[in-house]
Amino acid sequence: MTPDNRGPRGRTLRVLSALALAALLAGCATVNPAFLEGKRLIADGKVGEGLSQLEKAARDNPSNLDYRITLFRERERYLDQLLVDADSALLNGHFDEAEAGYRRVLATDPNNARGQAGLEEVAVGRRHRAQVEEADKLFRKGDMDEARAKLQAVLAEDPRDHAASDLLRRIDQRKVDQAVAVTGLKASLKKPVTLEFRDASLKAVFEVISRAAGVNFIFDKDVRPDLKATIFVKNTTIADAVKLLLATNQLAQKVLNDNTVLIYPDTPAKQRDYQETVVRAFYLTNADVKQTLNMIKTLVKTRDVFIDEKLNLLVMRDTPEAVAMAEKLIRLQDMAEPEVMLEVEVLEVNTTWLQNLGIQYPNQISYGLAGTSSGGQVTLPLSQWKNRDSSLINLTVNDPALTINLQRQDGNTRLLANPRIRVKNQQEAKILIGDRVPVITTTSTANVGVSESVNYLDVGLKLSVKPTISLDDEVSMKVGLEVSSIVKQITSPNGTLTYQVGTRNADTTLRLKDGETQVLAGLINNQESNTANKVPGLSDLPIAGRLFSSNNESKNKTEIVLLITPHIVRNITRPAAVDAEFSGGTDADIGGAALGLRSALPGPGFQVQPTQVRPPLPELQHPAVPPAAPGSRPTPLGPLNPPAPPAAPGGPPR
Repeated sequence: MTPDNRGPRGRTLRVLSALALAALLAGCATVNPAFLEGKRLIADGKVGEGLSQLEKAARDNPSNLDYRITLFRERERYLDQLLVDADSALLNGHFDEAEAGYRRVLATDPNNARGQAGLEEVAVGRRHRAQVEEADKLFRKGDMDEARAKLQAVLAEDPRDHAASDLLRRIDQRKVDQAVAVTGLKASLKKPVTLEFRDASLKAVFEVISRAAGVNFIFDKDVRPDLKATIFVKNTTIADAVKLLLATNQLAQKVLNDNTVLIYPDTPAKQRDYQETVVRAFYLTNADVKQTLNMIKTLVKTRDVFIDEKLNLLVMRDTPEAVAMAEKLIRLQDMAEPEVMLEVEVLEVNTTWLQNLGIQYPNQISYGLAGTSSGGQVTLPLSQWKNRDSSLINLTVNDPALTINLQRQDGNTRLLANPRIRVKNQQEAKILIGDRVPVITTTSTANVGVSESVNYLDVGLKLSVKPTISLDDEVSMKVGLEVSSIVKQITSPNGTLTYQVGTRNADTTLRLKDGETQVLAGLINNQESNTANKVPGLSDLPIAGRLFSSNNESKNKTEIVLLITPHIVRNITRPAAVDAEFSGGTDADIGGAALGLRSALPGPGFQVQPTQVRPPLPELQHPAVPPAAPGSRPTPLGPLNPPAPPAAPGGPPR
């Protein structure tokens, strides 16, 4: 029910309000207008203009300490906020924004030391950024020594420069990768080849390839000499053919230099003897080192691995191929967790209406005899009874005997809470706006006595939100809202104080887009009461009965409204397909290249067609066959041991 202020009572209220406003203005007439204008401008967010007005008021009234204190307080608050924003921009590399902030500080306070130092740091930061960009260009060109020298010069002046540190780490990693990389074979192994052998000696086949490609093959002493090979491939690379021959005969290779390969049996013992391993340390930034350890053990099958939870460090020892695969997996996992800023607005609207009109008569009238009272009985001497008069009777009426109630009260209260909280993905954020009420608990123990303990009960507004951020910039939230208040206090027979708490709860799960606002409303509490104090009999008379009654009517309505808006601060980027899917090798060769035959590019090559070959020559190194002219067809190789020329007439030579 909304009160009506248009009648005589409304005009009276308007007159009283006008008089109160006039009194307020009269009290403020002695206050400097510039001071009031400055405070108003600061309240509106125009801090610079407001400070100018406060300075004017302080100059006009140099003896007024209140003006000077207000000026200093507002100026320091303004400068602190400007410096915080400028420092944050400088830390994030936004030099233009940082410079503008520091210049605003110096415009307000030209002698501010932090502002002057900030401008110098901005100049140094721009110079360092230019040096880092130049070092990055040198790194891309392959001049890593010169790039490293420039980065070290930057870090010598500012060890906290993250861009220089990251680029220097990449340069060092590139050098390590080049140091432990497997020596590559010469480009002749990419020539096209056609091989046709049936049940040929494996060593003889490698001898043919050695002559054609100019690559030395050295065999371990445990390679069986009776191994046979059957292979029919056309227009494929020599490298794929060699890999296929090794895989089908349970052999492995180790590249010694650009034209020498060691062939050995693919057994665990020989792998320990010939297969090189590298040690790699991964300093994780965001991922949990225990989960990364489980991933490496599950997918890479690495046994030699160590973690340090304090440093979030993982160290592994494995083959270069396995380490490269682990690096790709860690790069996919070690990503910054998504974060969201939750903007919450809670409104509690209370509307009250109270009306108490009428005449309140005494509830009771008592009378008694004047005398000596003892134990609820009155003792009256006989002589006093014989000489009784009107003073013998005492009549008692409550004071005041008559009350006229002329009360009407309207209330409209709105409580607003507007917190902002930043939370990580799938982490719960809690907000409590209210009081912690102590509750005393008494415990009685036999042969010990009585002890008391204090527990605290949270009363007020409690909000819990658990967001889940998806890759499509939407936020799923599990929201729990509780609004509680103390209804009344209850005292137990032994004196312990307890509370009756009224509460309203709402739990839901919703999904919102970035910046979308959702309103949760409808938590309404509506109370109405009507109490009448009447004189029996007389209050039932028509019309005149209103003179013998007092009516008390009240209405109280409370509604809770929750507005929640998520703003995604940081989200992960879906990795590209080339990074999310890559070859994992085989169980015996984790991270190794896949076994297959690729079609060779057109170009000079050779062809081997004989189905039988002679035993290989004793030596394993032969001069390379000259490459064919561009565009020519592969030419078959001749026999490995050409037949001896016919003997001259007359017998063999002496």
